[in-house]
Amino acid sequence: MGLLRDLPLALYELPRMAVVARFSLRGPYYAWRWQTAFGRGVPPRGELIRGMIEYGAWANRVRRGR
Repeated sequence: MGLLRDLPLALYELPRMAVVARFSLRGPYYAWRWQTAFGRGVPPRGELIRGMIEYGAWANRVRRGR
């Protein structure tokens, strides 16, 4: 999928997920997601943003069944 095509889906889904999680983004689930996605290191900023957009778009597609 293209980054520009995924951007609107991610911009909708990521804040929605934060609201659903009651903004506890440092909880056990998101700590586990961070560790499984990136290991111990912090990725470069561009890779992190690209990964967040891809994750948000994927979550949106899964939730909507597409």
